Amino acid sequence: MRKTVTRFFRIFLLLLLVSIIIYCWTYFPIITGYSAQTMCSGIFVSGRAVDDIEKDELSKFPIFGLPGYTIDYKDSSVTATLWGMARKTAVYRKGLGATIINKITVAELRAQPIYLPDPVNRNQDTVAWPQGNLTSNTMPKGIDTAQLRNAVSWAFYKPGKDTITPTRSVLIVYDNQLIAEKYARGFTMNTKQMGWSMAKSITNAMLGILTKQGKINMASPAPVAEWQQDDRKKITLTNLAQLNSGLRWSSFTGYASTQANMLFKEDDMAGYTLRQPLKHEPGTVFNYSDGSVNILHRIMRKTLGDQAYHRFPYEELFNKTGMLNTIIESDASGTFVGSSYIYATARDWARLGLLYLHDGIWNSERILPEGWVKFSTTQSTAKNAHKGGRYGAGWWVNQDDKNNGNNRRWPRVPADCFYAQGWDGQYVWVIPSKKLVVVRLACEGFSAMDPDAFLADVIKALPK
Repeated sequence: MRKTVTRFFRIFLLLLLVSIIIYCWTYFPIITGYSAQTMCSGIFVSGRAVDDIEKDELSKFPIFGLPGYTIDYKDSSVTATLWGMARKTAVYRKGLGATIINKITVAELRAQPIYLPDPVNRNQDTVAWPQGNLTSNTMPKGIDTAQLRNAVSWAFYKPGKDTITPTRSVLIVYDNQLIAEKYARGFTMNTKQMGWSMAKSITNAMLGILTKQGKINMASPAPVAEWQQDDRKKITLTNLAQLNSGLRWSSFTGYASTQANMLFKEDDMAGYTLRQPLKHEPGTVFNYSDGSVNILHRIMRKTLGDQAYHRFPYEELFNKTGMLNTIIESDASGTFVGSSYIYATARDWARLGLLYLHDGIWNSERILPEGWVKFSTTQSTAKNAHKGGRYGAGWWVNQDDKNNGNNRRWPRVPADCFYAQGWDGQYVWVIPSKKLVVVRLACEGFSAMDPDAFLADVIKALPK
């Protein structure tokens, strides 16, 4: 009996050791990849202090605070390791932000031919909002300024307490006028901030522009050569944009999911995703997938060609709308990570919201095609499209078209509200009936705000 117990205990220890080794082998590179990328972007894109990045983005989630890292200011890179293992390096390139070195060397990455446009030589401080940063000193008639101040303060401080919340920026635009703007310590109107999945809304705009130019047809099957011999050939561009492609995908980053592997271990994120098998009939089941959006970027890159692709979002979207402080980061293959890695100032995020508030028109120029905003903000018919909210294409909606106003995600917010949402508390809300765009950027961790209460307070301040 004693020998049996001893044998069982040894087998248990062996299995435990094997499990630990497998976990470390698969998950440690995700932890160090996240840490290296976050620190590199925070320093070289956002211009933030190392201690602040470590305290907020890394230590707020204890597992991401474990790696040690070295910063090479001369090479503009950050290397993270976990107890000497799972070494990951992220390299900053001007105009492209930070990229994790996966299956490629630093020298190979830096040798890639990337054709970015020349920076726009424009002093936005002398140009009126929203094209520039010059704002009015007077409030629109009917604004309750005291209520507005209270609403903004509520986003930064817990009610009845002096405890600071994780909010970093709040910006409110009413009837095209910037009426409120507040930043936490260490952040200003010039700080580029991570949007996470709000990047999908910018990708949506790029797709809209290409549609208007006649270069893509959203109803057509996705032009992916690797899919032509099986049922994946049925997947359309709309399926990819609405996140109902049917490809197998797991989004949770608490383990080595397909999403975590793609973001932190792959050099070609789209290539990794398109190799996933079909799990559902295309168009039938909603499954939140960063990978599908990155496949769209691969398609855009092949459609435009490398030279035009990297210039495209800047020349056709950012420069035209005054989003001059926006950067899209790329993976190690040179394709934009349009699902997740876009940094922009709070004002630039608001400009994106204004473009959609005005049905894709900016300064009398139609940038997005007619009907594009409606397409993007209409909930898809796929099963589970209401999961975590209600999803259109690149934008979430507060109310689906099949209900009478009683089935909103946020009951105190108008039914016509649609919004970009990113992990960790990033939002751009657009409410056409109130002529309103609200931006809130944060690093929430486990302390999420209540958007329903916050937006209701903002709306109370508007003219009746």
